[in-house]
Parts: sequence; structure tokens; C-alpha cells
Amino acid sequence: MNDTSSQPRVLIFDTTLRDGEQSPGATMTHDEKLEIAASLDEMGVDIIEAGFPIASEGDFAAVSEIAKLAQTSQICGLARANYKDIDRCWEAVKHARAPRIHTFIGTSPLHAPSPI
Repeated sequence: MNDTSSQPRVLIFDTTLRDGEQSPGATMTHDEKLEIAASLDEMGVDIIEAGFPIASEGDFAAVSEIAKLAQTSQICGLARANYKDIDRCWEAVKHARAPRIHTFIGTSPLHAPSPI
């Protein structure tokens, strides 16, 4: 019997839906995000970072819907390390099979910290 639970494993953490939109001209529609998320989920990607829910209502809606639809992947949202971002992110990912929040501390004026 081969015990795979003790075998080293690499987790695939895909940021296409969030980081992929950072390139000029790379904005995706809501339906395109859902289609890409479904493909990633079907391929067996372990973790999908679906977006930055506090950035816009559209991003929140996409992350929330992806969280509800994903069958196998953990769905992750991005949040700055403050209560407002984390609460908003939780609202978006809470329906996922395995919700996850990825936090960061902004070091750029574009990511000015919000009061905690």
C-alpha cells in the first residue's frame, strides 16, 4: 500500500483572476472570470485567488459567485491587513467549500492603509 499522505506535495496557488488584471488592458468581464475560475477548478488547481473584494462591487460579486460555484478548489480573496478589508473579503468567500483570505500590508501609496 502506498501512503501518499506522507509524500511531499506542491500546492498550486493561482492568481490569474486577481493579479492577472494588474496588467494594462487585461481587465476581465464577470462572465470571463467565472469561466476561467471554472476551468481552474476543473483542472484541479488547489487554491484560486479570485479577486480583491473590497476593490469594487464587481470584484466582490465575482469572488462571491466563484466561491459558491467552485467544486474542488479553495477559493481565496485578497485583503489588506485591516478589519474592513478582511470583513469584506470574508463576506465574499464565506460560501466556499474551503474559504481562504490572503492578507498583505501595503507598502505603496496605492495601497494606503485603512484605519484598523
